[in-house]
Order: sequence, then C-alpha cells, then structure tokens
Amino acid sequence: MTIQDFQQQIRAGIPDTLPEVKPYDTTINHAPKRKDILTPEQKELALRNALRYFEPKHHEVLAPEFAEELARYGRIYMYRFRPDYDMYARPIDHYPAKSRQAAAIMLMIQNNLDKAVAQHPHELITYGGNGAVFQNWAQYRLVMQYLSEMTDTQTLVMYSGHPLGLFPSHKDAPRVVVTNGMVIPNYSKPDDWERLNAMGVSQYGQMTAGSYMYIGPQGIVHGTTITVMNAARKRFTEGQTSARGMLFVTSGLGGMSGAQPKAGNISQVVSVVAEVNPKAAEKRHSQGWVDELHHDLDTLIERIRTAVATKEVVSLAYVGNVVDLWERLVTENIAVDLGSDQTSLHNPWAGGYYPVGYSYEESNRMMAEEPERFREAVQASLRRQVAAINALTARGMYFFDYGNAFLLESSRAGADIVKSDGSFRYPSYVQDIMGPMFFDYGFGPFRWVCTSGKAEDLEKSDQIAAQVLKDIAVTAPEDIRGQLEDNIHWIVEAGKNRLVVGSQARILYADCEGRTKIAEAFNRAIAAGEISAPIVLGRDHHDVSGTDSPYRETSNIYDGSNLTADMAVHNVIGDSFRGATWVSIHNGGGVGWGEVINGGFGMVIDGSEESDRHIRQMLLWDVNNGIARRSWARNEGAIAAIHRQMERTPELKVTLPNFADDNLIKNTLK
Repeated sequence: MTIQDFQQQIRAGIPDTLPEVKPYDTTINHAPKRKDILTPEQKELALRNALRYFEPKHHEVLAPEFAEELARYGRIYMYRFRPDYDMYARPIDHYPAKSRQAAAIMLMIQNNLDKAVAQHPHELITYGGNGAVFQNWAQYRLVMQYLSEMTDTQTLVMYSGHPLGLFPSHKDAPRVVVTNGMVIPNYSKPDDWERLNAMGVSQYGQMTAGSYMYIGPQGIVHGTTITVMNAARKRFTEGQTSARGMLFVTSGLGGMSGAQPKAGNISQVVSVVAEVNPKAAEKRHSQGWVDELHHDLDTLIERIRTAVATKEVVSLAYVGNVVDLWERLVTENIAVDLGSDQTSLHNPWAGGYYPVGYSYEESNRMMAEEPERFREAVQASLRRQVAAINALTARGMYFFDYGNAFLLESSRAGADIVKSDGSFRYPSYVQDIMGPMFFDYGFGPFRWVCTSGKAEDLEKSDQIAAQVLKDIAVTAPEDIRGQLEDNIHWIVEAGKNRLVVGSQARILYADCEGRTKIAEAFNRAIAAGEISAPIVLGRDHHDVSGTDSPYRETSNIYDGSNLTADMAVHNVIGDSFRGATWVSIHNGGGVGWGEVINGGFGMVIDGSEESDRHIRQMLLWDVNNGIARRSWARNEGAIAAIHRQMERTPELKVTLPNFADDNLIKNTLK
C-alpha cells in the first residue's frame, strides 16, 4: 500500500461502501469471550447503539453480523471495519493532517494497536486484559478521520472510545480530551462495567492504552527494573553489592508485556516468569524479551538450580500455571530471594488470571459459559498460590505486591494474606520502595517518542537526557543521588538493551527539574535540527501526581486521603490549560476499574518558543501537584522536595503541614 492509499483510507473514515468481511485471524492473540451478561432488551440496545455509526442502507447487512459478534464474543468489535493497512507507528509526515499535533496523536494511536505492542490488537486492547483504545473499529476510523481534518483551533472530545466530535476551541487548548469508564459511583460494580461495555457506552481505558501513551513493554521494564534492584538491596548481606545469583519468581508475560524477564536481566538476577498463554510466551520469546521457554517443570527446576549456582544472568519462562510453579518450588526446597505476581488481577474474571488445574482453553470456555464456576476456581487458585508464597517467605523470600490487585483479590478469595490488625501480610512495592524513595521526591516515569521514527533521533535524545541527569547529579542533595545514579545507568545502557518495541520511544524516572531540563534540551535540539522531527512527551500512570489509588500509587499516603481522587482530577484540569496537547481522565488503571482514578497527558514539542513555554508551565504543575499532596500527608521526603521546588520557583507557595505530638494526641483521646 502506498502512502497516498494509506492517507486516503484515513481521510475516508467510515467508508460509504462496506468493506469485505475479514476472516478471523487465528495467528493473532485474541481477547477471551466475555460473559453473556445482557438482558434481551439490553442486547437490542447494544445492537441499536452499534448501528448508529452507519447509514440505514447498511443496517440490514450489519445487524445480523453485529448480533453474531455479540453472541460469539460478548462484545461488538465490528471486525469487518478493521483497516487493510498494517498497524504501526509511521513517521509523522506520513499522516494526512492539517495539525502537526493531530498527526502525532495518530502516530500514538497506531502504536497502541500495533500487533507487536498490543495484547489483543484485533479487539483494540493494548494491555492488561481489557485496557482498550477503542470499543470498536468504527470508532477508530472516525477518530482518525477527525484527526486528519482537525485544525489547531479545534478539540476532539472522546467519551470512552467514542468520538463525540470536533469542537471549536483555541490554539493553546488541548487538541484531544479523553475520558474512560467514568461510571456513576452507585453503578460502579464489576457486572455494571461488563454490562456498560457490552452495550457500547463505556470502556476500561487502562490509562496509557486509553490515552494513547503506551510505549510497549519498555515502560513496565523500567519500573520493574527499579523495583527489582531496590528489592534486591533489601536482601543484600553485609558487603554485598550485586544481585547476581539471586532468584526472582513472578508471573504474567501477556498482560504485563514481558517486562519482568528483561528487568531481571538488567538487574542481573535469575528470573523465572510463569505464563499460561502459550501465544503470549512465544511472542515475548521471539521478540527477545525472555531468554528461554520451558514447558516441563522437572527440566525447569534443574535449570533454575544450575543458573543460581553459577550466578548466571538469565530469564526463564514457564509456559504453564504460576500456582504449579510456586508449589513445586516449595516441595523442591528452592530458595527464592524475591517474589511477586504480575498477572492482570485487576481483571480477575475476564482473562486477567487463570485458575490452576484447568487448561488455557477450558478456562476460556468456563469464563464465558460458567462464570460463577470460573470465579470459584480463580479464588481457590489464589488461596493455593498464597499458601505456597507464605511457605517460601517463611524460608526467607522477600515478597512484594506489584500493584496488580494481587493482595486485594487474594483477600477477597479468603486466602491467608491478612494480618490480625486487618493489614496485608505483604507490602505494596509502592509502600516499601517506590513511594518513599521515588514518588515522594517527584521521581516518576517520564517518557518520550521520536515522531520521525528514526533510531538516530532516539539515540540523540538518550545522549541529551543522560547529560542533563549527569549535570544535575553534580549538585544534587544526598537524598536523591541514588535515584539519579540508577536512572543515569538506565539511560546510558538503554540502547544496548534493545528496549524499543513499536515506536522509537524511551522512558526514565526523573523529578520535575530533570523532566523540565530534559524537555527543554530536546526542544532546543529540534530547533537546531539535531533531532529531525517533533517529540511527544508523556508519562505512565505509575507516577507522582496523576493517579489516586489506595492499592498502588498512593498506598503510602497515611493521612486518610488515600481513598480520595482530588489529585488526579486536578492534575488533568491543570495540565489542560498549561499546554498539554491532550489530556485524559480514567476510572481505572493498573489495579482495576473502580479501584483507581488516573489522569494523563501527552505534549508535542516542535522546537518552538511556544513549546518551551508549555514545558515550563505544565511539567512544573504535573509533578508538583503530587508532591504538594504528599507533603500535606506528612510524607517527609515530599516535604523536603516541595521546599526545594519553592526555593527554585518564587511564585510557588504550598500549604505545609504542622506535626502534632503523638503523646498529646493519644493522651487527649484517652
């Protein structure tokens, strides 16, 4: 297909002539069938809702086709309208657009749906089992058409994958405003979400999927690497400086994008990751994200013993159920140093977790046809998994929750994971590592995409970012020196570790000073022609400021406000009038729909003075909104960080907490 043909298809939107029916591609990893949850009346509504995208002359053909999809898959995906062209992030100049910003957003959308990146690309699901960019292919086509027509004085409004339309705005307004899953609280239960999704009126955006900011496994690799490195340090004996020879066991190569084995290799441990979906395991192995696949536990156990004994840096995948792996490690008396779980347990009943004792195929059948039996099997499996983990921690393993709702769903299953005081037996990695060491100080997952698609532009950006961090480190206070050094090591080594899947993207953890100075340096390099095209700036939800979740990002907030979501909402509002190219707010993220509110942004910088202004104004708010909230919660690292920021920024004045004497409080309430 020529560039001209591609551009013509984008501009056409929903075609006037129906495309040919697409055969179901069995080589692609597909989403499992969703449970049949709609009443007959609601099925009529779902069909009526789907047909409103099309002229009445097509309804006679499409109505039975969509009804069959609803019956067969539990959703109407409109497979017929999946484009004929390959889906990947093209160079920005290949997109038909009146606005450069709109072209960059088109690039990001296509990257999210690239089969090398997306978990279930034909169901428009990027990661996490149900993290969707759109609900159906008509929405995709219409959005791309709108973006091709958009000017710099219009804003595209997105309702859970549905493009409400282009509205007049102004040049400094966001080009796109996204919401996902914003369900009225009294109707915010799992069956409600399933029902609303099946009817085509809401979706779970998983934040970086639904806000077009996913960059493939690399983003999760960095967070996992930082976590594993610091978890390993907690297990170091006196004088130990390396994690070589330590054993890290976890699970989930599909929904979590294969991050753990790559992170294990970078951290220099022996890593073992269980994955029940053979296609997901094979995909990550073919991409080089895991070194070895093992289908037999006997062989795997011997391989683990050898690797640990020789202190080999290697990643091993067990193609099978994680519970079988955990239980076998117990019976074989294997000493596990670090343990976690990265299955998509925020989505336990619809493909995020598979129960032990059933094949992958049988589990998928049971999930759709016998949902209550499937639920019981999942909960029984979680109880067994926790029992095995408890046995290994009793022998010295350090286990941490990776923010995937493992602790939460295990407790709901009745597993032995809650202490007598009602708290969880194991810490969230945010409570132990990321919150006090990174988020409180403003460090989080700053990411960027080189829209030229050129590897040399990404390499140049790596060099710029590394130099900026090195310069900052010279005068950095001691409490953030370690964070800077870890990230300098990461960015210097990034190219060697072949982290790019999909777009030419990078991620590193930086604070407000780091993010701002790196972005300003990028903007100067674009203006000077050292980088050949605009750069898209963004971040993950796993950050300082944009996400409120008591089970992950704000789990180290102890003033009682961990159940509030003011910060995430304010984050998006503040970013929108300070220069973000697009903003998004989501009910749902890494720990699930209903358990978190996520705010996100994307910013296109093009070498202009306008971009420079947006960088200074927006990034300051995007980070310090969170630091200010954390300092008000009496987090000491955040108090120190916000003091430093106020010294750098005379116009910034933040309300700081006073500390009450503990004895006074206790004596007063006697």
